[in-house]
Amino acid sequence: MSMSGIDVSGLSSIYSDMFTQTAKNAQADKLKSIAAEDYSKADDKELMDACKKFEAYFLEQVFKEMDKTVHINDSGDKSTSNLVDYFKSNAIAELASQSTEANSLGLAKQLYEQMKRNIEG
Repeated sequence: MSMSGIDVSGLSSIYSDMFTQTAKNAQADKLKSIAAEDYSKADDKELMDACKKFEAYFLEQVFKEMDKTVHINDSGDKSTSNLVDYFKSNAIAELASQSTEANSLGLAKQLYEQMKRNIEG
């Protein structure tokens, strides 16, 4: 579709690509901030929060890989697909975070106990 010589479908594709890249950058920044923190002087609450963040990230990656196994017959345009992927990514991250808070796998607790032993030793 063209409006006054501007290709609107091209603009929507650019915006959807930008949203996808923004989501990827946010995820990378989240990991960098968790890894950069020094937990040697952290109290128990901060240490457990870091472990829960890691468990939530781990679950998020599991959910994303599970989502890749589902085949959806999509005949829509690319820009719509990219926007859906962006919001799906945010929804999966939120689901992983809520799953960690509500029904933990126990990974955060095990990491916490191991980190506590390493810090004290």
